[in-house]
Amino acid sequence: MKFDDLDQKMRVFETAADYCVLPEMFIVARLDGRSFTRLTKEVCQFEAPFDERFRDLMLETTESLMNCGFRVLYAYTESDEISLLFDRDEQHFGRKMRKYNSTLAGEASAKFSLLLGRVATFDCRISQLPNAGLVVDYFRWRNEDAARNALSAYCYWTYRKQGLAEQAATEKLFGLSISQKNELLFEQGINFNDVPLWQKRGIGLYWEDFERPSSNPVTGSGVISSRRRIKRDLELPMKDDYSRFIESFFAES
Repeated sequence: MKFDDLDQKMRVFETAADYCVLPEMFIVARLDGRSFTRLTKEVCQFEAPFDERFRDLMLETTESLMNCGFRVLYAYTESDEISLLFDRDEQHFGRKMRKYNSTLAGEASAKFSLLLGRVATFDCRISQLPNAGLVVDYFRWRNEDAARNALSAYCYWTYRKQGLAEQAATEKLFGLSISQKNELLFEQGINFNDVPLWQKRGIGLYWEDFERPSSNPVTGSGVISSRRRIKRDLELPMKDDYSRFIESFFAES
């Protein structure tokens, strides 16, 4: 069989599951660390419930994803997850979902592993969102999930540091309301309102323009040049203010 015939025959099996995101649909990718609970608490022994070293690894990984060839309008990270909002007109890889999933997971895994000095992997899944309202809802969902998880994590690790086993600490928290969890922490000398905002709300990353002095290479005269850089926002708003914040990226795009 000629190679061209063989190539055509076999590529059918490789591309049979190729699904593409429809035109004008918003694309949001979410990446999650695989077995990161064991990695961060047992293998690397990061501080619980939050560790600035781990936070910075996630931020560096997120920035790497924003610079790997896609047009990312906004990125968000909390705990061991990263969410990426792409420009609605993104055409990279012909909008093939398998290419987005594999490329982003590979990029994140490689970057994080290099930073950490040991193997770490991420998975990736794509959300196809037909309108801006659902994009806002998506990021509200992750933002509010961060707040709920942070409160539970503080309570859980308060018990663990008192000597309780995993199951016992989990059972003590079962069925507690948000106010009861806040009271539990307050009794231990922790005011959850004073916890750093990045722990409760996650961190946003987005492009910003800035100006810096430069010189004209021909005349040598001083000029002001415009550049772009990634801003790390560790003090995100919440609820309706966060919705308006997310909406601002659509206006810019």
